Amino acid sequence: MSSNIVTLTMNGEIAVIAVNNPPVNTITAAAREGLFSAVSGIRARPGVSAVVLVCEGSTFFSGADIGEFAGPPKEAEYRDLFRQIEQLPIPVVAGMHGTILGGGLEIALACHYRVAVPGSRFGFPEVTLGIIPGAGGTQRMPRLVGVEKTLDFIIGARPVDVATGIGMGFIDAEIAGDVRAAAIDHARALVARGAGPRRTSERDVDPATATPAIIDRMTVLAKKQYPNREAALTAIKAVRAAATLPFEEGLLYENELADGAKVTGESKALVHVFFAERDTRKVPGLPADAKPRAIARGGVIGAGTMGGGIAICFANAGLPVALLDTNRESLDRGLGVIAKTYDSMVKRGRLTEEDSKKRMGLIRGTLDYADLAGADVLIEAVFENMDLKMKIFKALDEVAKPGAILATNTSTLDISEIAEATRRPQDVVGLHFFSPANVMPLLEVVRTGSTAPAVIRTALDLAKVLRKTPVLARVCYGFIGNRMMEGYAREAERMTLEGATPRQIDGALEAWGMAMGILAVFDMAGIDVGVNVHRANADRYPPDPSYYQADFALHAAGRLGQKNGKGYYKYLPGDRTRHDDPDAIRILEDTARRFGISQRVHSAGEIVERCVYPLINEGIRILDEGVASRAGDVDVVWCAGYGFPRYRGGPLFHADTIGLRTVYDGILKYRDQFGPMHWEPAPLLARLAAEGRTLQDWDKARN
Repeated sequence: MSSNIVTLTMNGEIAVIAVNNPPVNTITAAAREGLFSAVSGIRARPGVSAVVLVCEGSTFFSGADIGEFAGPPKEAEYRDLFRQIEQLPIPVVAGMHGTILGGGLEIALACHYRVAVPGSRFGFPEVTLGIIPGAGGTQRMPRLVGVEKTLDFIIGARPVDVATGIGMGFIDAEIAGDVRAAAIDHARALVARGAGPRRTSERDVDPATATPAIIDRMTVLAKKQYPNREAALTAIKAVRAAATLPFEEGLLYENELADGAKVTGESKALVHVFFAERDTRKVPGLPADAKPRAIARGGVIGAGTMGGGIAICFANAGLPVALLDTNRESLDRGLGVIAKTYDSMVKRGRLTEEDSKKRMGLIRGTLDYADLAGADVLIEAVFENMDLKMKIFKALDEVAKPGAILATNTSTLDISEIAEATRRPQDVVGLHFFSPANVMPLLEVVRTGSTAPAVIRTALDLAKVLRKTPVLARVCYGFIGNRMMEGYAREAERMTLEGATPRQIDGALEAWGMAMGILAVFDMAGIDVGVNVHRANADRYPPDPSYYQADFALHAAGRLGQKNGKGYYKYLPGDRTRHDDPDAIRILEDTARRFGISQRVHSAGEIVERCVYPLINEGIRILDEGVASRAGDVDVVWCAGYGFPRYRGGPLFHADTIGLRTVYDGILKYRDQFGPMHWEPAPLLARLAAEGRTLQDWDKARN
């Protein structure tokens, strides 16, 4: 028996079910249909002693088909399939390789025996999508490893290796060589010693692993790890039920909880971000013949924090990179920082000494532009100064080979102007990394009106190689992320002048879900950085004398943030813990008096609204202007680069969730309080709110 996806063949008395559903063997409807047919074929075939289930390609089943989330529930179909596999009267062996997640692990648990080759990884990542394992995972896993280990596994959502799986008790053995051949050998050995089916569903859960103390500990862990979220708490209910309900009743309860989780705002937001991140590489209107250029080696100009981080990205991807600076002292300092970064990774067990040396060997320091001549992509990463950047691009234009991509890491400057310094503006693009560049996943790819389609495609492909999430933008001041930051940060600073303390503001934003309060971010990045940007671009801002004056006042008092131990907060040497600082409060109060700003009381709700509504409003302007292609692109920028809570889906998804009319009315409320200078609704927001439409509706009509 065979289909396009599932084949059933015999190896002597061993039936082999092989699945080939590229790219990652998702358990799609077609795969399930083929598996049902294979199981039926085995029941009808005499003389079968055991069954081996394997997958072709790069991995065993990687998981369920997340694309089915939007349709009617499919869990009953999964349960039926897994039940039929488990009820076969002969041993069923899952032979696994690759990354086995979610539904892929659940189908393995329905098999009687589980073996895997070295390098395999196993996990239940569902809570990171706001859902729970819904095809028996919360009921079968506790019968193998107990409730406590199952909850650690599900709440932690981190994949484990084969050895850990064996230690936990859900993997039977590690096998070597070809996974199909080794799994068949394992099945044959089971038959030889008379081993029969070993159904997980028929096991009991050890009650000692489900005591009230354990459940309480896991509940505290779930609330701490997933604030403002319910999926992990729902998973606790489902797993706990495995210890108290018969298997079939437990499955039905799991199904009830799983269906409920899928329709929560949390799940909808997380699934939105998941798909939005996938869609960022799809460029509307990009010609089909825009073929990417080969990138075999890179060059980075500037050995500072950003340049060094970018060089690490290349080395981590196995690409040789030349790192250039203008003087030996700066270059040696930058190379030293890179070496310390790798040493730290070795000490933390994230990298072997051998791998560290190999990656350092891919980074070559230089003081000579001629050493960049062989690079396929050159990335300028010096500080924000137009004259300096244009000087660098003129030098790159002289040495870069034909077809090399010339990229700037600028966060605010006009890339079209930078491109004019070269004779090849079609090869110039913005590659805006986020600090630390070797850690942060976001990469803003900024195209000018002259950037060639092939260069855009190459930049998006390079992002994948560098393990970055790219978002394409057009040129404007601040592009997507930093342009939206202006209003968000403006209101936070303004409220410190109105009497709110930095801790009140950051505390409200962090309780709402931001990874870090904006004032703490300023302290971490350096208050001087923001001051320099605002001084250099003063003509771009509204005629408001109090605009960003909290930063200016602290800077004038010599408070630079963490780098000198005092900013909005005070910091002790070697410690990044924020301490309230009366001196900072006094400076802010004096500044407020100087500008005649009245003091008032701020609720947490007002703090969040006054920061988030301008963020949304500017995001909608950006969308309307065509700076971003999709609302989802804006959401990805803020979730991947600025700590916006993924479980709220990004600023624009959140706006749709609470209603554009709510956002519009909120902006009008603050316009009435503070005037129209900073509180004017974006025209698109006003239009959609009046029409009762969403940004998702608008997106669909355009793309």
